[in-house]
Amino acid sequence: MQESLSLQQARRIALAAQGLDKVRPAGPVTARAVGRTLARLQLVQIDSVNVLSRSHYLPFFSRLGNYDRTILDRMAGRHPRRMMEYWAHEASFIRPDHFQDLLRWQSRSWVGAHTMDPELRSGVAARVLEALAAGRPMTAAELTARLGHVEARQQDNWGWNWNIVKRVLEHLFEAGLISAASRTDSFERRYTLTAKVLPGLPDPDDAAAPGAGPDAGPDQEDAGPNREAALVRLIDAAARAHGIGTLRCFADYFRTPMRASAIAVEHLAGAGRLLPVTVSGWSKPVYRHAEAKLPRTATGRALLSPFDSLVFERRRLEALFGFHYRVEIYTPEPKRRFGYYVLPFLLRDGIVARVDLKADRTNGLLLARAAHAEPGAPADTAVELAAELQLMAEWLELDRVVVSPKGDLAPALADAVSGAGSGVSAQREQA
Repeated sequence: MQESLSLQQARRIALAAQGLDKVRPAGPVTARAVGRTLARLQLVQIDSVNVLSRSHYLPFFSRLGNYDRTILDRMAGRHPRRMMEYWAHEASFIRPDHFQDLLRWQSRSWVGAHTMDPELRSGVAARVLEALAAGRPMTAAELTARLGHVEARQQDNWGWNWNIVKRVLEHLFEAGLISAASRTDSFERRYTLTAKVLPGLPDPDDAAAPGAGPDAGPDQEDAGPNREAALVRLIDAAARAHGIGTLRCFADYFRTPMRASAIAVEHLAGAGRLLPVTVSGWSKPVYRHAEAKLPRTATGRALLSPFDSLVFERRRLEALFGFHYRVEIYTPEPKRRFGYYVLPFLLRDGIVARVDLKADRTNGLLLARAAHAEPGAPADTAVELAAELQLMAEWLELDRVVVSPKGDLAPALADAVSGAGSGVSAQREQA
């Protein structure tokens, strides 16, 4: 007989799986705590927008509070690697033990050089690999200069207007032959051989290795049982990160194909790793991971990045929390409803508000440019959000929180920020 859960119970399972169900621990945040958080999430999405903070730093703040961001940088840049870059949900920092499994299933052919002349691509790839094998990690610009490559590019190109070297680099990155050793201050990748990032991987010259050779792609090698087993591991990891969800939820986490993911879900259900359950108001077949916990209450509080793993799958977010969310970064300003960089605000077991945030680093200000409450938001929403903004300002080393008058929650939030009485000072922006 299937377990029957209320929507509130399903929410608490999801929050516990993501490490968002409890009040943050007191005291300094250790590197071990950051590592445990990554292990729980499995991945953190990367995005270049820096209006508040780089997106991969935010999920750790949401779960741990004021932590040292250099811990994350060390995890991504030192040996042994605790995290590395690859394609997952989107461009992401992943746990290194997922790399080879993802290599078997990720296919981002539109990113690299798949449409290039094969002979040209192979020639450039060979020179890139030779340069990276012999020298230090380099950016695309540095490699372009090292190879003496000169190219006239069209200024109206629809994409990133990459040159041939950059396109080949992304092709090799997708194929798993090169990785990011680190990032520059302007967030450019410094490329190096994957074998230098993860020593002990199969030799790229071995034709049996997944993604072997400069013209290989993730799907060109290692078909069959090994590939199927890799997907089972990925779906199991996704289900652990969710705690509870549908096939679509689990497949979306690492962006794996639905049909193949359905077979993996069936395998995990047969093995007792996924347990079919019913959730009030959720019409799709739902599974609870065998390791998922159901806390009695949810007491957490967090501002969530637009790219936080709790909000990846928008249909799940609406089904679980009744929260309709759209990232409006690419929406023309006159058509935006809530703002440019809008963070959902989680309070206990509900998403109760959203706030458009910007870090004005020049003037030391955390700007709340708009604040909107959700229907039925509890009476303490403004006070709790004000406390969260104060904590974020401290984390970002900003001096004041400034609340603009836009949004139905803004007046109460401005009063709560002004009356906080401790921590970072605050001010209210005049209408």
